[in-house]
Amino acid sequence: MPFADVRGQRLYYQDTGGGALALVLSHGFLMDSDMFDAQVRGLRNRHRIITWDQRGHGRTVSSPEPFTYWDSAEDLAGLLDHLHVNRAVIGGMSQGGFLSLRFALAHPQRTAGLILIDTQSGVEDPEKALQYDLMHDVWTGSGAADQLLDMVAAIIIGNHRPESAEWKAKWKALDPPRLTPIYRTLMDRDDVTDRLGELHVPALVIHGAEDVAIDIAIAERLCSNLSGCRGMVRVEGAGHASNLTHPEPVNRAISGFLESI
Repeated sequence: MPFADVRGQRLYYQDTGGGALALVLSHGFLMDSDMFDAQVRGLRNRHRIITWDQRGHGRTVSSPEPFTYWDSAEDLAGLLDHLHVNRAVIGGMSQGGFLSLRFALAHPQRTAGLILIDTQSGVEDPEKALQYDLMHDVWTGSGAADQLLDMVAAIIIGNHRPESAEWKAKWKALDPPRLTPIYRTLMDRDDVTDRLGELHVPALVIHGAEDVAIDIAIAERLCSNLSGCRGMVRVEGAGHASNLTHPEPVNRAISGFLESI
């Protein structure tokens, strides 16, 4: 399996290769690069696709110290250095969007465009944060019971989705103490909304119409705050992981955006 030793991390990644402008896709919280399998399959014939597992997720081997999404953005910069990619379209779902925005702010010259899937620039809604804190405490204190995993899957993937079984099996196998560091990174993130005016690259916002984790109105504001936003694609019937559950409209939107830049 391909790994890159970057900034004290052993990052797992996949790269379809080719000479085209690369698209990097960064996964959401509790997910890993497998969530983009349908994008890789659907886009690789015309585009170079790079996916990777972030700190604390998937097959990446992480150092134990606390980290922020700014650190994750620098991890991505190091991965691109490893792959000799000077400039790329930076895309991500939810947490992957958090680090993508920070990458673009830290490395504007390396950002050819942004694809932001079911994500936002701000911090967590306080009411949702209370619910998530309770779920975290139950998970780390009592383990990943099936009822809890059903709740997590409903938030991230959707109610009674066939895609959930694979991810619930992965979460069941997660050592509970590993949850806290990545959860704190998620919940303690800073708000970059006031800095969006610094970004002038082409951008595409994609959002599930039924997303219960991040309301679609937040995505509409994200697009309006980005001067280069070329529109928001509303994915009907999709929840938070719209690219996973509804890959066809997401792939069409991504392909059209890449061809336009």
